[in-house]
Formats: sequence, C-alpha cells, structure tokens
Amino acid sequence: DAVKKFESFVEKPDIIIIDYRLPIKNGIDAAKKILEIDKKSKIIFVTADKDIRDEALTIGATSFKEKPCSINLLKNNIIKALKPNLQIGQIT
Repeated sequence: DAVKKFESFVEKPDIIIIDYRLPIKNGIDAAKKILEIDKKSKIIFVTADKDIRDEALTIGATSFKEKPCSINLLKNNIIKALKPNLQIGQIT
C-alpha cells in the first residue's frame, strides 16, 4: 500500500519513514521499489530489526534508527536528511 500511495503522489514526500515489518512487503522491498520510482527519495528506517541495517543503507536508505528511539533523535535525522547535498547513509 505504501508503494502504491507513493506512486500516486504528484508531489513526492520530502521524507519517508519506514519500518522493516510491513503487512505484505517488508520495508527493504518497499524501499527498493520506492527508490526505483524516485532515486532521490529520502528514506529513514525506524525498526527493531537491527540485523537489516547494512542492507537498508546499501540499497539507499538515508538513515537507520533502531527502535525504540527518541522523538528528538528522529526529528534531528529528519532535519539532517532535508539538508541539500546530503549523501546517502551519512546520517548517524
């Protein structure tokens, strides 16, 4: 559903926050599809599945945060991701 919704947007969202555990596709598969549609998409993974960190960053996620994480940490990651010329995987 997230991929279909993303495809339907005329103006794409500035940030996508995604979990690994989704009802139909997992977050990695959904993120890959979103990045195929728009390779400039900024995707922040927020998940309890820390084992997928390297894969998420390798496919092009902007950032990876392990649950639980504070709202301030997430907010700071969003702010950093919105900075121009930020390279994929640069946010910690």
